[in-house]
Amino acid sequence: MSKIIINGVDGNLGKQVVTDIINLIPKKNVILTAPSDEPLQQYQKLGFKTAVINFTHTETLDPVFKDADKVLLISMPFVGKKRRQAHKNVIDACVRANVKQIIYTSVLSSANPLNPSVENIDHGYTEALIQNSPLDYIILRNSLFAEAFISDYLRAVNNHETVINKNMGTGRVWFISRKDAALAIAFALNNTLLHRAILNINGITPYSYQDFLNIANKVTGANIKYKQITDQELYQYFDSIHVPRTTDGDFSKSPIQAISEGMVSFGTTVREGFLDVPVSDFVQLTGHQPITMKYMFEHQDDFLLGERHTTEK
Repeated sequence: MSKIIINGVDGNLGKQVVTDIINLIPKKNVILTAPSDEPLQQYQKLGFKTAVINFTHTETLDPVFKDADKVLLISMPFVGKKRRQAHKNVIDACVRANVKQIIYTSVLSSANPLNPSVENIDHGYTEALIQNSPLDYIILRNSLFAEAFISDYLRAVNNHETVINKNMGTGRVWFISRKDAALAIAFALNNTLLHRAILNINGITPYSYQDFLNIANKVTGANIKYKQITDQELYQYFDSIHVPRTTDGDFSKSPIQAISEGMVSFGTTVREGFLDVPVSDFVQLTGHQPITMKYMFEHQDDFLLGERHTTEK
């Protein structure tokens, strides 16, 4: 009997992974984890085995990870030293616990040292730790999630705004839905053929931000226009609507559940071409075609960003 550890099921991506895994792996082979018991109770009622673990408390990790066939590490929803240490704690525990394979959710172009995204530091660090460890691994490099951009667009529509300011220039992104990213994770968890593999999980259609708006406006009937601005101008805009620059900031007044430092530097990454990556492994891994942007806007309530705060202390 295999032992599959799915961490972070209290988060949006982890929840979707559980939904997809039900059709692929017997429940008896799966252990679901979160930093507290409350979000695990719904899964206990469904017959899943669960465990409370906290990436910042290493003593909770080893007993759960012991001799696991696969451990899923979904990158933490905060940026910087704290995230790097949490990821290192998981990787070190996997080595100590004789885990056979770790699956990590990274980002496109994370290995490129010139990638300007502030999050790239954390992902490049984590990938290097994994690759230089004794662990077998599958690294899933995700493109930008369409949900973040759909949510931002709908916020502008609901606020009767006529212009969206972005620093993406004419750069292109091969957007992926978070639902598809979760599906890729589920298939990776069920895959016994991939070893020390790095896969690009992105869409099959490139979009500039104007391309994105064209589809959004056509489906919704709105007429939002795109204004290209500088990185500094975008920071000033986010500051004006109370979006925190870092994950340590106050989100109570923010209309966007994301940090401006991440969004601005991702915009720079797009503008400079680091996310214009046409090579995708999604279809080969899952056997599915990625969800189209048109479909996501036609079913927009199912493709919103949602809360993304960590509960680990």
